[in-house]
Amino acid sequence: MSKGLLYDATLCINCKQCEQACAEKNKLPYDPTTAAENQQSDRKFTVVLAKGEKYMRRLCMNCQTPACTSVCPVGALRKTAAGPVIYEEGRCMGCRYCMVACPFGVPKYEWGKLLPRIQKCNMCADRVSAGKPTACAEACPTGATKFGEREELIAEAQRRLRENPGKYVNHVYGMTEVGGTSVLMLSSIPFEEFGFRTDLTQDPLPLYTYRVLSRIPDFVPLGGLFLGGVYWITHRREEVAAAEAPDKSGAERKRPQAKARRP
Repeated sequence: MSKGLLYDATLCINCKQCEQACAEKNKLPYDPTTAAENQQSDRKFTVVLAKGEKYMRRLCMNCQTPACTSVCPVGALRKTAAGPVIYEEGRCMGCRYCMVACPFGVPKYEWGKLLPRIQKCNMCADRVSAGKPTACAEACPTGATKFGEREELIAEAQRRLRENPGKYVNHVYGMTEVGGTSVLMLSSIPFEEFGFRTDLTQDPLPLYTYRVLSRIPDFVPLGGLFLGGVYWITHRREEVAAAEAPDKSGAERKRPQAKARRP
């Protein structure tokens, strides 16, 4: 079964221990300056945002059917059966299509390095494969970030909504967005106030690519025949014009000679 994370913003106290644990796990710098940054970057994979005393986490959603993996031409990004979306830098050619495709704007590029890589949260893939929780879930002192089986986390989130309808926005973010994600979220204020897109389709984004590609055999041959016909006609006209040119010039040269022989 696929693993996942459930983040309940109502339990978050903004201690930022998830940020620090993530930095330590991924060997990233974490100091007061980094802690104060309020956006994800190539050196900060997760961030806790604050609006007054309301909090929210941003991290890679590790989609069930990721757009980033579908557009990567070299397979540098791939979804594992356990849930994480991992990145293999040895395969990456730096096209950055993943950055454009991600509906959550997660992948970041190391613009300041000579040998840049794509950087993002990979849901602690090595820990998950070893049967351990993610570093952020293990470090959370209040249980705001919970690790477990995705289906069980969905059931837990729905139970919380049923039992405390006035406490939460009536939606488990990530349950259906773009086909579902491995990271699920609950909040007491609208998700869009923290910059989350709420206009996303429930279909996995790669389906749109597949639907377009499935129609290519229908229109490409017809288009090819049409363009080929246009090319043949144009090229044939050029050939005829070139063949006729010597005849015309020869005829023009002969006419003055014929007139000169007349009395």
